[in-house]
Amino acid sequence: MSEFGKLYLVPTPIGNLGDMTFRSVEVLKSVDLILAEDTRTSGVLLKHYEISTPAQSFHAHNEHKKVEQAIEKLKSGSSIAQISDAGTPGISDPGFLLVREALTEGIVVDSLPGATAFVPALIKSGFPCERFVFEGFLPHKKGRQTRISALKEESRTTIFYESPHRLLKTLDQLLEILGERRVSVSRELTKKFEETVTGTISEVRQHFTEKSIKGEFVIVLEGAK
Repeated sequence: MSEFGKLYLVPTPIGNLGDMTFRSVEVLKSVDLILAEDTRTSGVLLKHYEISTPAQSFHAHNEHKKVEQAIEKLKSGSSIAQISDAGTPGISDPGFLLVREALTEGIVVDSLPGATAFVPALIKSGFPCERFVFEGFLPHKKGRQTRISALKEESRTTIFYESPHRLLKTLDQLLEILGERRVSVSRELTKKFEETVTGTISEVRQHFTEKSIKGEFVIVLEGAK
């Protein structure tokens, strides 16, 4: 095992570049290769921190094909860091397949702590956060209502990620299937136009109906009573 390289999972800022950790910068400078979800997006970050390590694309559309290549590099002694466009690899981003295969091959995996969008959104919601459920993105079509219906009796706080063009649809479906509850919606976390709106589902929906919906969203739903 000692002759193998190590796989590092390195979180990147979800908006504010100042949220990068010193250790993350050191690791990205020291590895032989960076696997980035989008090399153009990550290029801004790497340039900002003067990181000149070679980077290759590794995203949802080429993940299966690139895993084997990455494992061969690791087995030959190269060290690799995986990053996503924002946040922690593997959390609603590529990462799981490579980690699973690396562990199967006896390769050491080191996951660095860092930015993840749902943590600040959960804490800012004011809802109980000692126990919670993270659902990530709901299915776009098939299975969407079934997934929401399964949460009817869920007493823990539940967290979703959502895109701007599906936000109102999701709030409508939560209201229709689960009934009126309190919800906290955060967008553009750590960025200039960061906003968190908390209230009943109807109140929050009304707020976003009256304005242009932009940014990445985290929905934090209060648990069933």
